[in-house]
Amino acid sequence: MSIEMTEEIHIPAPRERVFAALNDPGILKAAIPGCESVERVSDTELTAKVVLKIGPVKTRFAGRVVLDPAGAPGRFGLTGEGSGGVAGFARGGAEVTLTEQDGGTLLAYRATADVGGKLAQLGNRLVGGTARKLSAQFFENFAAAVAGAD
Repeated sequence: MSIEMTEEIHIPAPRERVFAALNDPGILKAAIPGCESVERVSDTELTAKVVLKIGPVKTRFAGRVVLDPAGAPGRFGLTGEGSGGVAGFARGGAEVTLTEQDGGTLLAYRATADVGGKLAQLGNRLVGGTARKLSAQFFENFAAAVAGAD
């Protein structure tokens, strides 16, 4: 099953600070719903452990994310994959743009994910709806953390 999401959020902070925060394991851990840990493996790779409840399925995901900072700080890509054991897996990627706007930064992204296993059996509506809700929570938490970093 495939999921696509696009979103824009204005963050009242300079673009360089937003980009740095997107690479800060401490800020990411605080912003990701259900996150237990985020660790930097290299300049471009992070690992994370997250507990998620999607419908009747609650599981712990272990995953990794690889950043492609070629166009940073204005644009960058990322790919990731996670395994939730018997619950299934998710893998995908995103293109993120950071544009200076109105004294802050407009963060826009387009993400795609493929989900398999028991999670895929829950259906696109439930999994996609949960993914959008978790994404919105992440960006609310992230924006608050970055804006409060003054």
